[in-house]
Amino acid sequence: MDKAEVLDLLIEIKENYPQFDVSEENIDRHMKYLHDFPFEAARQNLQEHVRTGKWPPNIAEIRGNMGDQEARQREIDETQAYLRQREANRAKATLPPPGWKDGLLAKLRDS
Repeated sequence: MDKAEVLDLLIEIKENYPQFDVSEENIDRHMKYLHDFPFEAARQNLQEHVRTGKWPPNIAEIRGNMGDQEARQREIDETQAYLRQREANRAKATLPPPGWKDGLLAKLRDS
């Protein structure tokens, strides 16, 4: 996220929370902690906060739970890959040959 995008976020915060500090120091602080974060995700998190939050969002709330979201997406992807593999294995599976069970039981009885 660049400084113009950070300023866009802070303007939106100021419009919804008039007491919000938009000093140069606060802009720099937000830039320091948001420069590596995607603007669209921050804007979505901010909009959700505005709908539900009584107080101005802090930086952590603007960032949202990105780590949790990424971990959840990874888990979803892994689960889908697992289910695809199971389906592929099921498609390749065949029934045992006729008499297999009886032969196995006979061997177990003879042991």
